[in-house]
Amino acid sequence: MRLTVLLPWLASLCLAAPALAEDADEPPKGCAALPAEQQAGCNDGALHSTRETTVLNAKRQVSQRQADLDKAMKKGDPEKIDQRKEDLAGARKALQEAVDDLDR
Repeated sequence: MRLTVLLPWLASLCLAAPALAEDADEPPKGCAALPAEQQAGCNDGALHSTRETTVLNAKRQVSQRQADLDKAMKKGDPEKIDQRKEDLAGARKALQEAVDDLDR
């Protein structure tokens, strides 16, 4: 008796397996990519908007760091130039991460 109940379920699972395998190659996007505890109340539109804001802030930060580097280069202080280059590299890395998050 139990076998007759399980057979249709097992058959549907086998038929769905190829479709599941195709989707497994592509990572989840939007709210589905978040951990389960963060998915409650998540809205893909709001998440995208937040990520766009993060990208804009990161772009502003890169611009500011570039201006700081240019200013240090005009003064010619090697220590400040090195520090500003590190700051700019960090800001660019943060921007790239923000852009990558936006694409998810």
